[in-house]
Amino acid sequence: MSEATVQTQVPLRKPDWLKVRLPLGGNYRETKALLSDLGLNTVCQEAGCPNIGDCYERHTATFLLLGQLCTRGCTFCDIKRGKPNGIVDLEEPRRTAEAARRLGLQYIVVTSVTRDDLKDGGAFIFAETIHEMRRAIAGCQVEVLIPDFRGSLEALRTVLDARPDVLNHNTETVPRLYRKVRLGAIYERTLELLRRSKEQYPDIPTKSGIMVGCGETTDELLQTMQDIRSCGTDILTIGQYLSPGGWHLPVERYYHPDEFEELRIAGEKMGFQYVYSGPLVRSSFHAGEQAAHLKKKQPVPSNAEPDFSLAGQAFAV
Repeated sequence: MSEATVQTQVPLRKPDWLKVRLPLGGNYRETKALLSDLGLNTVCQEAGCPNIGDCYERHTATFLLLGQLCTRGCTFCDIKRGKPNGIVDLEEPRRTAEAARRLGLQYIVVTSVTRDDLKDGGAFIFAETIHEMRRAIAGCQVEVLIPDFRGSLEALRTVLDARPDVLNHNTETVPRLYRKVRLGAIYERTLELLRRSKEQYPDIPTKSGIMVGCGETTDELLQTMQDIRSCGTDILTIGQYLSPGGWHLPVERYYHPDEFEELRIAGEKMGFQYVYSGPLVRSSFHAGEQAAHLKKKQPVPSNAEPDFSLAGQAFAV
């Protein structure tokens, strides 16, 4: 066995700047107990997020809709793979809103597993959750981190018509690595979703995230950032990929905090309104603070109507 082969099989040692304290505070336990009592899932727990201690201790969480089983099973993600067989909990939006109310949240992030077994990909549940949040918490803001809905414009419209305060869809990695990292996803389809969202509801901020350390080159990373920005995307998050272990994709490289700062500066020069870049940054980490950094937008004329003339069709890929 060659030396190069041996090196690729030995896990890289995690640097000091990626070490986090164990969650031990009372607020952490209270948050976890509340979510358990209401039968809710969070991406913080299901995906093994390193920031779970920070978020739960602040009585906040990123709610994970549509169950615990994802129909895709990407090689970077620790969420369980499986066949939900069309099962949907119609009471989940109400319980999610109740949890947010009890936690005292004013800025709420909801995401979901990918549900390719559903005709609308779960878009209806996203929309209902937004409505329930607004009924339960006066003046709250809701950010949605959506899957690609297999390119359905009708599903995208369902979510946008519910008027989320931020529409997020993560790009995750560079196009060359998509088939290795994002099973079932298509790079061009991701960009088209971001572009369509901005074109059809220009007053709803859009957001996307990238993880680094999967084997991308600097040129590929910068080009991907530029591609995302060309879709009119307002917020970009950049964080270090951390492998869950086992069969998952290994970490190819750990970026230094100084490199994340360089990427932040590069993103701002590209025209993003806000770039949140750092080793432990995740798309929904401190999401309220991210949204607060957006520049004040020009009002959309009251007679402006979104163009959904292609509703029901799939994104061009």
